[in-house]
Amino acid sequence: MGQLRCPVKISYKWREFSVYTAATLSLPQPDYGVLRKAQRGDERAFSIIVRAYQIPVYNYVLRMVGDRSLAEDLTQEVFLRVFQGLPRFSLRSKFTTWLFQVTKNRVLDELRATERRPRAVVDLDDIPPLEVVDAPFERLEAIDAVWRAVERLSVDLKMALLLRDVVGLSYTEIADSLEVTLATVKWRIWKAREDVQLSLAREGIEVFEEREVAAVAAPPVPAKPALTVVPVLAPPALPAA
Repeated sequence: MGQLRCPVKISYKWREFSVYTAATLSLPQPDYGVLRKAQRGDERAFSIIVRAYQIPVYNYVLRMVGDRSLAEDLTQEVFLRVFQGLPRFSLRSKFTTWLFQVTKNRVLDELRATERRPRAVVDLDDIPPLEVVDAPFERLEAIDAVWRAVERLSVDLKMALLLRDVVGLSYTEIADSLEVTLATVKWRIWKAREDVQLSLAREGIEVFEEREVAAVAAPPVPAKPALTVVPVLAPPALPAA
């Protein structure tokens, strides 16, 4: 019997990353009618779902496994599992929660299988992490430093942080996807952000969250040429009780 394949081929022409910034929008849910058709085996409907979620799934998987070719294969396998499991998916649940639960399980299977072998580190020169033109060299270096700091996080912290700040899931969706409590998710994200910021501070990089503020006159602040300021991560705040 031949190997099962996902009925929709995943495209990787879009393999570029946006700047790592705290997500401002939640990942949308698929159209109900499209999801129902996909559950009945409609490949055209399923292809719409794949196009909608292949980028966040691939980016998440790549940052977890650190290898582009492997991430492509795993993303394909994730959507194969999704296609096979759709008939049993309960429409009372959020699709994105279930999708990243499937993704998390496949990634963990792979990490467990390769935990005794050194992981290849993604070449940030090979995979552009920015969608900006003529960005200052210091900013490019700082963005690379962010990803290096994220790479050093434990699997649990990295999963929670990426699902929040890269994919854009809510805290509740992350808790359901990772199958842990909401309090655990909040702590992991807080701890991950703190560890990343401490790592960047050791490199002289100050990180802050960009916010819209009212234009109010204020005394000028002396420049700090020794620091590179990059709006890439929200500052850690203590998790809510």
